[in-house]
Amino acid sequence: MDIDIELLNRFEQELIPHDLSRSSIPVKIIGFGEISSIFQIGKSDKIIYKRIPIFPDFKTAESYKQMYFEYCSLLKKAGINLPEDDAVIIEVPGHPVVIYFAQKRFDDQFFCHNLINTLNEVDRIKMLEQIMSALTYIWEFNKEKMPGLEIAIDSQLSNWVWIRQNGKRKLFLVDTSTPFVRKNGVEQLDVELLLQSVPVYIRWLVRRLDLDDVIGRYYDHKKVVTDLVANLYKEQRPDLIPGFLKIVNQYLKEALFQKEIDAYYKEDKMIWTLFSALRKADRFIRINLLRKRYEFILPGTVKR
Repeated sequence: MDIDIELLNRFEQELIPHDLSRSSIPVKIIGFGEISSIFQIGKSDKIIYKRIPIFPDFKTAESYKQMYFEYCSLLKKAGINLPEDDAVIIEVPGHPVVIYFAQKRFDDQFFCHNLINTLNEVDRIKMLEQIMSALTYIWEFNKEKMPGLEIAIDSQLSNWVWIRQNGKRKLFLVDTSTPFVRKNGVEQLDVELLLQSVPVYIRWLVRRLDLDDVIGRYYDHKKVVTDLVANLYKEQRPDLIPGFLKIVNQYLKEALFQKEIDAYYKEDKMIWTLFSALRKADRFIRINLLRKRYEFILPGTVKR
């Protein structure tokens, strides 16, 4: 992938995370992850970048980068289609070490969380069946490789793209920047890195929740599918839940019910609403009271 590393260096040098307008390099926000922001940098609209500013030094960032490439390789071996991508480590004095993940850009209309509003019912079912088939590839891959090796993914709708290629629909997974890999039952991701996005004064509380269990839900087949279906609430399409349940239950050993979806989303909404408020308060304190830099680019109000 042809990445302008000099452009990324200049962008990171000029970047003021709470005020993107002060950069001389054009930037357009595309979306947000839990610890990342996704944007178009410069004039090219062919590549999107995901910025993750959580690394204390180059060595840690390099280790994460290599784990990312290993994870993507394993996903492909499992049968998951991934877009063309790359990763670049950027070091700027006074900033944390940052990884910019670069990825081929897809048109917004082909993201599955948008397609649920434009496809007819027949095609929506086909799209969901392809997502569930992709998840089955991962489950079968793990069954063959465990206990030595196991992988997982975040399966919410906005992480999938369903496009036409050569007259057929093809599904791509586009959120791969968090490498979920276990070897001999041990999580390879340093989950402490993820805490960098959590306000300092509540990190002790998050640690008490057992971070391994938080990550562990991505390896649980039923919880992964629960999250996928419950995502319809966030996308303002709860009317689709009964139909989705009929499809996903064909792929699960233990049936999933509406009450489980409702309970899961109620808790998930409460957690993320609180987390978002705490992060915004932390940003205000650091910038306005402590006169320090706040590294994360936060979304505005998110409708859930």
